[in-house]
Amino acid sequence: MSETALVTEVLHGRVACWTLNRPKQLNALNGALIDTLGKMVEELQHRDDVRCVVLTGSGEKAFVAGADIKEFADFDSVGGRKLAEHGQRVLFDAIALSTKPFVAAIGGFALGGGLELALSCHIRVASSNARMGLPEVTLGLIPGYGGTQRLSAIIGRGRAMEMILSARMIKADEALATGLVSRVTEREHLMEEALRMATALSANSPKALQAAIRAVQASGTQEGYEVEIDQFGRCFANEDFKEGVAAFLEKRKPEFSGR
Repeated sequence: MSETALVTEVLHGRVACWTLNRPKQLNALNGALIDTLGKMVEELQHRDDVRCVVLTGSGEKAFVAGADIKEFADFDSVGGRKLAEHGQRVLFDAIALSTKPFVAAIGGFALGGGLELALSCHIRVASSNARMGLPEVTLGLIPGYGGTQRLSAIIGRGRAMEMILSARMIKADEALATGLVSRVTEREHLMEEALRMATALSANSPKALQAAIRAVQASGTQEGYEVEIDQFGRCFANEDFKEGVAAFLEKRKPEFSGR
């Protein structure tokens, strides 16, 4: 296990489990945590030993309870804009556009920036006691780490508008029904379920996963179909494509190299 002050990593085969480590603050996102996690995401793109990441929070109460409000309580509009731009560029967009898929394991509260962090991940699994929401309007703010855009894309504009304007916190069963999360399990089985899903993803072609992420992330834009066509074509130049076809024809499991 490698450890930093704020994030721990444990490897499970080709899956890395990253745990945010501020339990006394309910894993609230501060500048140091955003920068630390952002650096790990950047380094991940060059690692051959990891094909998928499970992201979770330490303790029993929260995935991430939100941003650390004390850090920006005195900001003016210029400072607020810089805060959002830096966070999105360094961490939230970096996860969303990662070449390796991220699975968010949401136990307990995922509020504000915490839900936005989960929304940046490609798949979300929640415990039955999870509670999710974007309460920024109660502070006179709006979500600033991509929440207005990603929530709308995932659950639809109407539902997202209601959640954001009302600041309503939803339970895991509603999150599942709206498509905000893919699966719900009991708290004691959360990591087991997330690791099972991540392990299944890591068995697929890394090149194909990367192409699929790029194509899906471009959905809803005018160029989305062109991105899909481009990424589809690029797959044919990969060794993983040749191995996948050969394994199918030979009725065996493929052994993808990531090339």
